[in-house]
Amino acid sequence: MRTRKQKIYLSLKIFAILFVALIIAFFIFREALLQTAIARVSAKIERDYDSNFNIKEAHFQGLLGVDLTEITLVPKNADTLFKIGKMKTSVNFWHLFVGDIQLGTLDIRNGYVQIVKNKSGKNYENFLKKDSTATATVSNEKRDYAEFTYRVLSKMLNLVPTDMSIENLSFFINDFGKKARVDFQKLRLVDEQLESSIKVQTNTFTQRWRIAGFTDPRDKKADIRFFNLDTGAIKMPYIDERFNIKSSFDSVRLKIDNIDMDGDELHIDGFSSIAGLKVNHPKIASKDVVIKNARFDYHFLLGSDFVSVDSSSTVHLNKLKFHPYLAFNTASDTIYSLKVDIPKMKAQDFISSLPDGLFTHFQGMEAEGNFSYNLNFMFNKNKPNTLIFDSKLDKENLKITKYGEADLNKLNGDFVYHAIDKGKVQRGVLVGQANPDFTPLSEISPYLRKAVLTTEDPSFFTHRGFISEAFKQSIIKNIKTKKFSRGASTISMQLIKNVFLTREKTLSRKLEEILLVYILENNRIASKERMLEVYFNIIEWGPNVYGIGEASRFYFGKMPSALSLNECIYLATIIPRPKGFMYQFNDQGNLKGFAIKQQSFLTNIMMRRGLLAPGDTIYKSLPVFISGSAKSYIRIRERDTIPTDSLQLEDEFNF
Repeated sequence: MRTRKQKIYLSLKIFAILFVALIIAFFIFREALLQTAIARVSAKIERDYDSNFNIKEAHFQGLLGVDLTEITLVPKNADTLFKIGKMKTSVNFWHLFVGDIQLGTLDIRNGYVQIVKNKSGKNYENFLKKDSTATATVSNEKRDYAEFTYRVLSKMLNLVPTDMSIENLSFFINDFGKKARVDFQKLRLVDEQLESSIKVQTNTFTQRWRIAGFTDPRDKKADIRFFNLDTGAIKMPYIDERFNIKSSFDSVRLKIDNIDMDGDELHIDGFSSIAGLKVNHPKIASKDVVIKNARFDYHFLLGSDFVSVDSSSTVHLNKLKFHPYLAFNTASDTIYSLKVDIPKMKAQDFISSLPDGLFTHFQGMEAEGNFSYNLNFMFNKNKPNTLIFDSKLDKENLKITKYGEADLNKLNGDFVYHAIDKGKVQRGVLVGQANPDFTPLSEISPYLRKAVLTTEDPSFFTHRGFISEAFKQSIIKNIKTKKFSRGASTISMQLIKNVFLTREKTLSRKLEEILLVYILENNRIASKERMLEVYFNIIEWGPNVYGIGEASRFYFGKMPSALSLNECIYLATIIPRPKGFMYQFNDQGNLKGFAIKQQSFLTNIMMRRGLLAPGDTIYKSLPVFISGSAKSYIRIRERDTIPTDSLQLEDEFNF
């Protein structure tokens, strides 16, 4: 009888013999195995992607090196996707033995990869087809984000060789004549040091780039810099023509310090920085937006049911520093979270850190004191009405000592207002006693003041420029409809937008609006009464009709103080679409049914809020009679109609 020790020894001996036999068999038949593998790949690509994959010559070199010649991938009836003249590579034997591919060396000479879009189609579209069966199977399984990401990253890094030499490899893009070419004249990775020489050509410019630094794909670390060998900033090819966005930068740095799976959590740490970033796009701003220095110290944290940017991450934007927290969590419901924490900083440092071109109205502004800021946002996809939106700013002796281009003190004196309609500056309207149509707040009918405040901004006299609940409801509505279908604009915001800003729909204008409203409302620059007075005297109330003085004459031939309740209710309801007022009347000059319902709806709201007494509505049943020059518009358009859904009235106003 054999002892247990002898049995173990015999088993190990048999395993060793089989292992050696497998290795010998592999080396004896490896050429045949290589050809068989290539044939299978070619057949699969032809079957699944309707494309031809060919390798003219393929054979082993040395123990585990593979030498390939003329590798091509050509979709049928389309341009070649790629062609490589010569490629040599080697793999790690032990990883290959356990079914994992890890490249050791890679040498590529003379080749190109091209993306083509033209009238005949796209040369890559065959590879975008999805397997509906596979998609359905995956969608029914809950993905472990940490494990999946770590597996994908590991496989990608294993395909990065420890030693690499690439010469004369080009990447082409031809998108209906929008062309870009990137020539990797040299790209080498030797002893963990990366060096390159790259030439870029487009329809509009030619540049020479360089990528250099340290990279260790096996230890999952890297520190890479990207900059221009010629004078001037690096321009981004293709993007400018394709998306009408002009962008450039002086240099970029990417550092990866750690990719580590700790238990069931994945940690990815490092930082990225960019210098001299310049962006120009009509949706962002009317001028170049310039960020001199920006850096993101990132700490990504992934678990089985969440993906997040940890709050220990830090964003540096010139002198501004803040800690962001972003998370996507599917543990119980699908929840999106965003938190921003700006530690106490000098107000002047904040102003000087704002990107040039993005806040043009703040140029020259000076401030004293300090502030800190916190934002907390949370949205539950399955319970949208539980949305959280909390914004808090703490001030410490904060004071504006000098205004920039937008001098908010302008509101306290006489000035000329110019409306902008469809990009064109309209006639000037003097806001001051020298204008006979200017109407002090005390001479405007109380009914009109109450009606307009009800439709436009019910809490105007109590808020500080913003209404958190209105913002929340606006966000919920826009997310549900998947479009910007509802705003949350206060009278303060409308005033800033009309008096100090343009009507351009850009990110720059919206951000400036928010900051200017905050400064106006929180520094007591103008009283609420003065702000409301200016508002009544500049807003549009019809075609080329600005201010309540002109409006009361245009519609009713009387002074604003003499307006009846019915007339005031009517004027308040046309503010959202004043140029379309004539569509509310039928061919007899009477209000249509939907307009009557609209006014009744507003009257009832005011009654419930105690803004009207029963005696105020004694003449409510009387029709609205247009007696001013507006009557001619109704005659001219007596057969025009406009569809309106009276059930959407609550979204039309800020009730």
